[in-house]
Amino acid sequence: MFSRKRGGAKHVRAADAPPSKALADSLAADGEAPAPESGPWDVKHAPGGVQRLDLGSLQIPAVEGVEVRVQANPDGGVEQIVLVDGESALQLGVFAAPKTEGIWDEVRAEIAEAMASDGVTPQEIDGKYGIELAARVNTPDGPADVRFVGVDGPRWMVRALYQGAAASDPAREGVLGEVLSGLVVVRDNEPRPVREPLPMRLPREMAQQGPGEQAE
Repeated sequence: MFSRKRGGAKHVRAADAPPSKALADSLAADGEAPAPESGPWDVKHAPGGVQRLDLGSLQIPAVEGVEVRVQANPDGGVEQIVLVDGESALQLGVFAAPKTEGIWDEVRAEIAEAMASDGVTPQEIDGKYGIELAARVNTPDGPADVRFVGVDGPRWMVRALYQGAAASDPAREGVLGEVLSGLVVVRDNEPRPVREPLPMRLPREMAQQGPGEQAE
């Protein structure tokens, strides 16, 4: 189920929990990365025949049981995406990156440094996409587990933030993990500063909804 909320988005700060591995293979001689064996996918490698929610730079596969909550500004620009499944949530972001190298290692180090300055001790763990970052952070509702996953692609990086059960135990990702691996990134040809969020917009059917309305 897809839903949207109007009003300003509440972003996760780097010091709290912001947002993967580096590119799996070295670049080929023609400057193009070889096709990956699994997603998140660059649009030129994305499998066909899959129903997806098209947000512009990011396409999210429709997976049964997952609710997609989208916050947008009055102009329809997407500011925050959160996927929910039971006791787990997954916040997604997609950013510009260099063509020839990944940026997740650098971003992860900065997240860890910011968390340490707040008295949080993050832990690096091996995950499906490479090194992840896990920690327990303080929230208004008490201590909470978070886990950051980064995926480097050709000129983009997906940053995923797990919260809840899927953060404390990767084995409980369930369908949220399926959504992450099925993401499609559509990187435009505009030159963009490294780490600039790639533009996302509401689909027409969601832009026409009123507050609190939902669409399958």
